[in-house]
Amino acid sequence: MAATPRACPLTQRELIEGFFMEHRAQIIDIAAYLDRLDRSIDHDAESDFRFLAIRKAMGELGSDEPGRVERILMHLSDPVVELMDTRDRQNALGAFPGLEPQP
Repeated sequence: MAATPRACPLTQRELIEGFFMEHRAQIIDIAAYLDRLDRSIDHDAESDFRFLAIRKAMGELGSDEPGRVERILMHLSDPVVELMDTRDRQNALGAFPGLEPQP
């Protein structure tokens, strides 16, 4: 495969050798988070937009199509670019709740 201007300068083997353990730990951490959600005493947030965004983002990880990062960021970002009249929260929610008010 020919290198492209946007190609990573490292080989796949170099990437695996250098970063496998770091990403292994991150995947295990995400799996533990999902397991805790499954074991929670009350499944009261399965329709929460953040929960749904995580599930959509996780689905992208298994894709073979280039552009996973962009698609995952879009699942976990607010796409609205219009300025709000007033600030509604002190910090970001980490995902987009949609245009409908959340409880």
